Amino acid sequence: MESSEIEYVSYSGEEHLPLIMGLVDKELSEPYSIFTYRYFVYLWPQLCFLAFHRGTCVGTVVCKMGEHRNTYRGYIAMLVVVDSYRGRGIATQLVTRSIKVMMESGCDEVTLEAEVSNKGALALYGRLGFIRAKRLFRYYLNGVDAFRLKLLFPRPTSPLLKLEKPQMSELEDD
Repeated sequence: MESSEIEYVSYSGEEHLPLIMGLVDKELSEPYSIFTYRYFVYLWPQLCFLAFHRGTCVGTVVCKMGEHRNTYRGYIAMLVVVDSYRGRGIATQLVTRSIKVMMESGCDEVTLEAEVSNKGALALYGRLGFIRAKRLFRYYLNGVDAFRLKLLFPRPTSPLLKLEKPQMSELEDD
């Protein structure tokens, strides 16, 4: 399979919802209700992407963004790639697409939680620049700990904050 055979699409309506739910319910440890899925895809459809191979949905990412403690934060709620399609860059593409929208929308950072035992996810997010901000003990319903991962975007430098270095000639007495 060539990476060019994967088609990435934005969430475009109710016909995508069963595909997302099927992948997440099958691959992730946390159970979610239909209301949880609808909360994300109806309020932030631009942050939900799906990956298709020959008409079959093989991956998805579901995110949100909003104010959080005086910052505008993106949040990756769910990321799934079908087991037999892992290691082909699909998760990287899905996450990168959502991060790009978050950055363009003015987010200062992106966060998520990942099981401490999920080596694949931790490696993926590490390659993308996420840091382990905190360990959350017994975070998941199955009792497993999580890491809160965080990606900070560089802040634009204000012209008022730039301090010009004085030139030597300005420091010398005339």
